[in-house]
Amino acid sequence: MIPIGERLKLARLKAHLSQRELAERVGLSAMSISKYENNVIVPGAETLFKLAQALDVRVEFLLRQVPHLHIEPVYRRHKRMGPRAQEAVRAQIQDWLERYLLVESLWPEEVHVQMPQGFPHPVRMLDDAERAAAALREAWQMGSDPIVNLTELLEERGVNVGLVEGADDFDACTFLYDDYTPVIAVNQNRSADRQRFDLAHELGHLMMRVAEDLDEEKAAHRFAAAFLVPAEAAIMELGHRRSHLDLYELLELKGKYGMSVAAWVYRAQDLGILSDSAARQLWRQLSARGWRKQEPRALPAETPGRMYRLVRRLVAEGIISEARAAELMGQRIALFPTPPEEARALHH
Repeated sequence: MIPIGERLKLARLKAHLSQRELAERVGLSAMSISKYENNVIVPGAETLFKLAQALDVRVEFLLRQVPHLHIEPVYRRHKRMGPRAQEAVRAQIQDWLERYLLVESLWPEEVHVQMPQGFPHPVRMLDDAERAAAALREAWQMGSDPIVNLTELLEERGVNVGLVEGADDFDACTFLYDDYTPVIAVNQNRSADRQRFDLAHELGHLMMRVAEDLDEEKAAHRFAAAFLVPAEAAIMELGHRRSHLDLYELLELKGKYGMSVAAWVYRAQDLGILSDSAARQLWRQLSARGWRKQEPRALPAETPGRMYRLVRRLVAEGIISEARAAELMGQRIALFPTPPEEARALHH
């Protein structure tokens, strides 16, 4: 028997609905929804269609046969996220990951991640996080140049990257779904520079082994900044010591390195380029201009593309139909041939 109950529960959580709220949408009792989810009874075809409509999923989603996945995302800002929001994010990630794995199973010759030698890098102090970022750049033969597309870089290295709608308090999360393949999911509603920093931050969690007495979040922040802007690049751009930095100078560097003005202030402070008092002056200027809430010069968004390319390859080779491709990408068939903006999200 296809485990419709498990699929129904996943779709309900993904839609941020309780059993009672779903029941009201389809004109059933909450007890009926509970029995469906626990596979005590199986909904008929008409009820199944109503449930799919209420949950904004295709009927195929509820009938999909997939291997059981047990994922344990590690959430950033998880203390501020309620249990219901965490369940919704997890359900969105699981839906996307199921489809991703189905696509990979149809084209299995893909290269998966290989942890570079010496990683996870041991980190006992914040300066070690700086060294870990430099070591990873060296292992990946990146030099100190700006990273044009971080999402593409991570996908090339075997990291599965996805965007979810998430909750307002959700930034990003990371986990290993089969004990060795890393997954990073970030909030699609964040600005592009925020998403890039979140990706680099989560990469830090994957690539570092942080000592118990060190704040792991601070270490991951230091890793992220150092990975996006290596120390030698920051010194080349700003100089060894500065008494003041111009905000428009940092705005230009934001466009070049894909890191926010605010993150540049922290970076200059961490490297000793800027004193604490000079940094405080910059923070006051940022606040006065409203840049701490929203910076000017938005960067172009980065979109995970590996899954879409694999799906198009499968269609080109005649392995799957356009309709099956649309289902795997979580899109409607009429929209699929030209990838819409919705392709940025992991939700269907």
